[in-house]
Amino acid sequence: MSTEKVKEAIAKILPDVETVICWQGGFDAVHATPCFITKPDEIDKVIWNPLCAQNLTSYLPSLNKKKVGIVVKGCDSRTIIQYLQEGLIDREKVVIIGIPCTGVVSVKKVLKEIGQEPVLDASFSGSGGITVRTAKGEKALSVADVCPDKCRSCQYPTPLVYDHLVGDPITSDKPKESVYQDVREFEAKTLEERKAYWEKELGRCIRCYACRNACPMCICQDSCIAETREPHWISQKLSLQEKFMFHMIHALHLAGRCVECGECDRVCPMDIPVSKIKKKINAEMKELFNYETGVNPDDRPPMFTFNVDEVKIKEHKI
Repeated sequence: MSTEKVKEAIAKILPDVETVICWQGGFDAVHATPCFITKPDEIDKVIWNPLCAQNLTSYLPSLNKKKVGIVVKGCDSRTIIQYLQEGLIDREKVVIIGIPCTGVVSVKKVLKEIGQEPVLDASFSGSGGITVRTAKGEKALSVADVCPDKCRSCQYPTPLVYDHLVGDPITSDKPKESVYQDVREFEAKTLEERKAYWEKELGRCIRCYACRNACPMCICQDSCIAETREPHWISQKLSLQEKFMFHMIHALHLAGRCVECGECDRVCPMDIPVSKIKKKINAEMKELFNYETGVNPDDRPPMFTFNVDEVKIKEHKI
């Protein structure tokens, strides 16, 4: 998919919206960054390639009084559907440009492959390769080898909701069983092994809240329980107990709401796989309620409903 076709789609909708949210080049050749196009002469800044990893839909709730356009990948589109289910955006005020995606790049994995050297240039081949140039030379990589874990089991490479689709739809070739394979493998470990794993992983947490800030479904940041003092649930201490407390609250607030976009993993400076906690809860939602977040606009999130008796929850027998 060429950048030029994306630019053409943006130019087409720009007269009807106040801004179009898309991507532009970042501070170096392997970073992309969000940009807001408001005038035709700004369209030349737009890029589209596997570096466009950010889920741009996070901006929509704060812009819900304006009519905006947005460019989304398949995984991003699930957030829009979840927003619609929860009444957080007005569908009439959002013009969606969908782009079928064959996978994005994890900058962390790229930098690890090149020994954290400063990047001078990066280019992509049509066969799914990326060549990165540093002062020490060039290194050719496969996008499939340096993609985020979410891409390895992606079921929705084509956006599930859009007004304009740039390119031909893509059907996933990943088996559905692969989505929660890592969850099942982790559950096979003993309780002691799982406890030790999370103590080691969350022990590195610096409580920067980047995972919360990047999460498109963390919509109550102005009154987040992690920082409120009324009530005072969590202290400023960097103890393991406080870290566990924050991450468990964060995960439970996303029960039936996490769209598995991987933003929390992407932004974590300590490289903690925090999305694994949310995926475990999503697996439970699938098992108990046959519900998959952000897939069907007509669905109602399980935590938004109440039934006296749930088919797969035998609470009266507990």
